[in-house]
Amino acid sequence: MRDVFEVLEQLYKKVLLGATLENDNQDYVFCLSPAFSDGAGSPVTSSKCTSTLGAQGKRQPSPVSLSISVAPVCLKSDARDITLLQLTVIKVMLTRVLSAETEFPAKEKYREIIQVLLLSSDFESKLMCMFQNADKLLSHMAAKCLASLQYFQLRDKITLSNSWIAFCQKNLSEYSDKVVYCLWTLTAVMKEIYKDTCSQKTEILKQFLTLFDTIFEVFYNSLFSQHFENPQETYKIVNSLICFLELLELLIASRIHLDLHFTCQRILFLKPACVLDVVTWPVEAFVKRRVIVFLKKCLLWTAGEDLFRGAAPAVAPPSRHLDVDTLALADAVLQAVDLGLLRTLSVHRKPACFGGEVQPGREQGPGPDHVTLRAASLLIIKSLEIKFQNCASAKEMKVHLQRFMSELLTFLKPHLEPSGPLHNPCEWLSRVFIEQDDDMLEAAKASMGVYLKLAREYEAAESLTQETEVWNHHTHENGYNPHCIFLFFLKNVGFDSTVLLDFLISSETCFLEYFVRYLKLLHRDWAMFFSICRYFDVTECNDSINIRGGITSLVQGRSSHHTESRPVAAVAWHGNAHACVSWASDASSESLNQVVVSQESHATPQTSSQPSPQAPHGLVDYDTSDDSEVESTDPCLAKSKQTPLHQEAMKKVRSAVGTSRHQRELSLELQPRPVGPKDSSTPSSVDREMTPNSIVCEVGTSHRTMKCFEELQGAISRLQNKNLFPYNPTALLKLLKQTEIICNKSMNPL
Repeated sequence: MRDVFEVLEQLYKKVLLGATLENDNQDYVFCLSPAFSDGAGSPVTSSKCTSTLGAQGKRQPSPVSLSISVAPVCLKSDARDITLLQLTVIKVMLTRVLSAETEFPAKEKYREIIQVLLLSSDFESKLMCMFQNADKLLSHMAAKCLASLQYFQLRDKITLSNSWIAFCQKNLSEYSDKVVYCLWTLTAVMKEIYKDTCSQKTEILKQFLTLFDTIFEVFYNSLFSQHFENPQETYKIVNSLICFLELLELLIASRIHLDLHFTCQRILFLKPACVLDVVTWPVEAFVKRRVIVFLKKCLLWTAGEDLFRGAAPAVAPPSRHLDVDTLALADAVLQAVDLGLLRTLSVHRKPACFGGEVQPGREQGPGPDHVTLRAASLLIIKSLEIKFQNCASAKEMKVHLQRFMSELLTFLKPHLEPSGPLHNPCEWLSRVFIEQDDDMLEAAKASMGVYLKLAREYEAAESLTQETEVWNHHTHENGYNPHCIFLFFLKNVGFDSTVLLDFLISSETCFLEYFVRYLKLLHRDWAMFFSICRYFDVTECNDSINIRGGITSLVQGRSSHHTESRPVAAVAWHGNAHACVSWASDASSESLNQVVVSQESHATPQTSSQPSPQAPHGLVDYDTSDDSEVESTDPCLAKSKQTPLHQEAMKKVRSAVGTSRHQRELSLELQPRPVGPKDSSTPSSVDREMTPNSIVCEVGTSHRTMKCFEELQGAISRLQNKNLFPYNPTALLKLLKQTEIICNKSMNPL
């Protein structure tokens, strides 16, 4: 038994190095034939193995033949180790066959050995029998090995064995105990197809899905109609559900990126209520979270985006069926919310422990499950955006928006209050997504889409000018005013232009598309933007008064450079209509005359007299192509233009934006100047005399925003001049320049 293990170990080392094997194929087949013929682990009678390998995996001067008989009575642990090593060697050999780095002679030898193994009538049957083995490691390795074999056959255009197809169809249709391993193996095969870089990827996947298209739909209907009669059944259903959700995500991803059309790829969109019903199941909270995150990915068309090696393939062109399916899923989500989805969804976080087990006596972690909060929030706001794209009536959209956003804000309120009261409903977005940039920008883009759609409908009906105050009230009351959302975002990043530059260069978020849309909106809606900026200033000063009045002794004991109090808006969480209307209306002279600028007192990290802190460079590798246009708002196009390149490009960019000289340029202090319409209420006065009744505030929000834009414009121009920007920023620079012109005109109308 020991000799067999040593021979296999020598073979493993040679295959791992990609060395060419010299012996007859049949000798290696004998060595690699699984030692177990049944699920209990009973050893086979005998096998013969001829070895020409030395201790270090090198060829000996003369071959040494080892005839090894496996004793009928042997320790199961020894047989287990041999079987695990056999499966490992087969798995590595398959990896070597599919690798472009393996030399051709060695690759052909490995391929011949695998083909001889497959000709054995019981080889794959032995692997399938191991699925039921009590040893979980053994069953897992058998599933991995079988999945690699299936992909090898698909890649080499070898017909899959009837025994494997029958095994899958039987277990998926009957929902047996082996269904989890069947799902896992099918998922592993699809992952291998995705990760491969061969040009026949679409054809391979088509061949695979043709065999299982019908049975996937049967299993979908069977799984989501299960009944929870006992704890053992619940455990089995949960395991099957988790495995199937991963497979379902791969099926949807294949529809997004590859030109394929199978029923199993659309089954979620044809019957979305089945998956949404899982939230009402008597299962653990992590299962419901998994479902919500899965649905969010499907709605954003980001399913399976992390499965590709290198750059992900382009998204398939939009089609009528794709739009119909997306709308069906969005409608199902909103209908579920209307029926109480959020009231059923649990977001109470539990302490995470290795293996999913909670240590006895360990206290529950504070706060909610923010992953669930983010996924549910983005799912709803994105569903509303999709719904409104297919809705013609402004009145109908307004009713839908008010109902669903009220439901969402009510759901979020108790989970956000521990970190401070939420005075402005528009602040919900930055508070919920503060730790997840990509989801935050997707939510901001979706809320802007809702705003723009409603604005167009109001303008078409010529009612926007007649109902300005009602419109403003509605945007703030329901938390989707784009100016508020953008300003809260800027506050979160400290008005730091280097953070915006990082977002623009990176392809990990949709910031480019969102930023371009917002700049275009800002040009048309400058008066509203400046009005909101003034109220941000007033509110910060009022908060400063309240804080200094309530904890004067505490403030006196602190240095002036500590973090400022959290800025909030002037609207209460459930304020009356007049309060919401006044938020968006012109500021009163009495309130705004209190706003004064000081560079000597009450300094904060966001004061313009201090350079902005340098953001960490989370940049991705990119090329120097300049053939794209930022004006395009297609997220797929924007991402496809930001492709990775060499490490040298990264060094050049870091040198361009991170050296001390350029960093000084990016953070160069501007002289304080009023930004916005020139009227009596502009926050431009400077009061250097400290009196008990004076209010000292930092530079106004509009000034900091324009300074951030100016620094960003300069940084982009420098990178463009050095051919270091990953796409052509001409259109973006044009928008930033137009913003500066509009700002200057508002300051000097004559």
